[in-house]
Amino acid sequence: MTYQGKEREVAMHESKTTPERLGAFTDAVIAVIITIMVLELEAPEEATFAALLPLWPTAISYVVSYLFIAIIWLNHHHLLRFVGHTTPALIWVNFAHLFGISLVPFATAWVARTQMASAPVVTYAAIFVFVNLAYIVFERQVLGQADAAQMPERARRMAKRRSFATLSIFASAIVVAVFAPRAGFALICCALLPYLRPEPPGARA
Repeated sequence: MTYQGKEREVAMHESKTTPERLGAFTDAVIAVIITIMVLELEAPEEATFAALLPLWPTAISYVVSYLFIAIIWLNHHHLLRFVGHTTPALIWVNFAHLFGISLVPFATAWVARTQMASAPVVTYAAIFVFVNLAYIVFERQVLGQADAAQMPERARRMAKRRSFATLSIFASAIVVAVFAPRAGFALICCALLPYLRPEPPGARA
C-alpha cells in the first residue's frame, strides 16, 4: 500500500463514529437537556419562605427528573465500556434514546404547573416507558459485543430481568396515574431505584 493509501485509510478510520464520540455527543445533549430543565424553574414573586410551599410539585418533579437523567447518564456511561465498535443500529437507537430524554423537561414543567394532574403524570410516565424501551434495545446492542469475561451469563439474565421489571412498573404507572396521579408518580420513583447501581446483580461473579 502506498503512503497516500495508508494516509487515506487512517483518515477514513478517524472519521468513523467511535464509542468515545458517541459518548461525548450523548454527554453534550444531556447537559443541554438539564440546562433547559433548570431554565423552566420559576422563582416566586414574594420574598418569603412561605411562598415556596405552593411550589412543592415543582421541587419534587424536578428532583425526580434530575435523578432520572443522572441515572440515564450513569448507566449509559457504564454500557459504553463494552462497546468495541459502533454500528448504525447502535447510533440510531442512541438517537431514539436521546429523543425520549429530550421530552423530560416538557413533561416535568407540565407536571409541576398542574400540581401532578392526571394527564401530565400519564404523559410523564409514557415518556419514561419510551426511554426505557430505547434503553433496553441499546443495552441489548451493547451487550451483544461484550464477551463472557466482561459480562457473565448470569449478569446478562439479571440485566434483562431488571429492564423488563422496570418497564412493567413504568407501564403500570400510566394506568394508575389515570385514576390516582400521585400514586402513579410514586411508582415512577420506585422504578428508578433498581438503576441506581449500573451493574446488575452477578456482574462481578
